[in-house]
Amino acid sequence: MAEKKQVKYEKSSGNVFADLGLAHPEQELLKARLTLQIYRLIKQRGLTQAEAGDILGIQQPRVSALMRNRAGAFSVERLMDFLTSLGQDVEITVRPARKEHGRVSMVV
Repeated sequence: MAEKKQVKYEKSSGNVFADLGLAHPEQELLKARLTLQIYRLIKQRGLTQAEAGDILGIQQPRVSALMRNRAGAFSVERLMDFLTSLGQDVEITVRPARKEHGRVSMVV
């Protein structure tokens, strides 16, 4: 019988970008969530990348990058513009934080 080895692991903070030590992890997580929603809408509508590009006002290769979650070149504002171009309302709510530092979250 093979001997079982103990696997070492760390519990996630809930933000993979923070766990990886990236700069601005909250912003990166928000961009990832916005990108995922754009991806879902494009797939749900059965749009080609060229058709999506026409709607979003970008060229097909940029849509391809977006669909592969390569949103690094796009700002949060630009991603929100893409969502509105796809017929979505984007709502931003600002309220006092319960802790010293606030957080960014998204509800779909």
